[in-house]
Amino acid sequence: MFPLVTMVACNAYDDIMYLKAKMFSATIGGLFGAIPITLCIFMQPISPAFAQAVSRDALQAVVAADPRPMALFVTGKGMASPFAVSTVRKDGMAATPALGPDTPVRVASNTKTFVAATVLRLWEQGRIDLDAAIGPLMSPRLDELMRNGGYDTARITVRHLLSHSAGIYDHAQDERYLPLVLSQPGKHWTREDQLRLAVTWGKPLNPPGTVFKYSDTGYILVGDIIERITGQSLGKAIRTQLQLDRLKLQSTWWELLEDKPRHAPWRARQFIGDAEVTDLDASVDLHGGGGLVMSAKDLAILTAALFEGRLFDRPGTLQEMLWQGPHKGADGYRLGVFVGQANGRDYYWHSGYWGSVAYYVPDTGIAVAGVTNNQDAYRRLVSAVQKAAGIAVR
Repeated sequence: MFPLVTMVACNAYDDIMYLKAKMFSATIGGLFGAIPITLCIFMQPISPAFAQAVSRDALQAVVAADPRPMALFVTGKGMASPFAVSTVRKDGMAATPALGPDTPVRVASNTKTFVAATVLRLWEQGRIDLDAAIGPLMSPRLDELMRNGGYDTARITVRHLLSHSAGIYDHAQDERYLPLVLSQPGKHWTREDQLRLAVTWGKPLNPPGTVFKYSDTGYILVGDIIERITGQSLGKAIRTQLQLDRLKLQSTWWELLEDKPRHAPWRARQFIGDAEVTDLDASVDLHGGGGLVMSAKDLAILTAALFEGRLFDRPGTLQEMLWQGPHKGADGYRLGVFVGQANGRDYYWHSGYWGSVAYYVPDTGIAVAGVTNNQDAYRRLVSAVQKAAGIAVR
């Protein structure tokens, strides 16, 4: 039976998310029957504008009306009273399956922002040079794989990895990856396994530092570099460098590398359409491109702390993170974060494949994060988060 198909328009950067969704949905559609696929029709970037952020009641109405569970948390220095909204039934009871602002989910690529922030912490401590070649920084076996795959690791820098301008083929966007993963849902994937797929399936895309090309593979190399510099697991290094315990995040941990906090709710079941992917081994997306489990509340709090300069020792470190490179596409992605513009003013955001997104608007000091437990609600989740952040799409 062929999957059902829905056609939607996509923002210029959202097409990355939807390319992956299309491949995954097509695969699970073949395994589990008719599952809706959301296909991305590529269009010119939609021009957003700043608008008044919607009220809590209006936002609650948007979320409550959605057929999929959602939870949003709004905070930041511009918010006198942070608040949460989540899916509820008409009788006011929690939706089933429950998804509240404190419910943890796999946030996938939202992790990249905080992996990059950890590198910036090491940079301000003088422990890493952003413009250093990655060859001597990586595990020798990974360096060997890269060089055998045609990459000049003496020319690729840490900055190139963080800005997705290293020209590294992305194993996760290859159409063969998800069928392979789904055929072995319990397999533990190592960083070396995934890098080997990238160098086997593809060649270097561009000379380093010339073009933005999103690459999960590049970020698993960043994860390796962090572990080698700190001598800690990636989860421990991120927790230590970003001082996550000081922020009292109640529902945040690095899956497999850390234990679930004792008082945190259980991780939500997660789906793509009617297919459940909750028990897919976490190592599919664990080594730097993803790995964090967070709630909407924790994601918003950590996003606000980052962009309000509370994770770094010096103001110049955040400026370095938001550095715009000379390469093509640098206007839309900096070091671990997407950048959008509305009325000539920047806002920052990132999303995660399973259905998570975080925004920060510097001019208003508003941070918003949202999660859903079903990937097919991603576009509607983004729309709700943008409304909460005061970003209107024209």
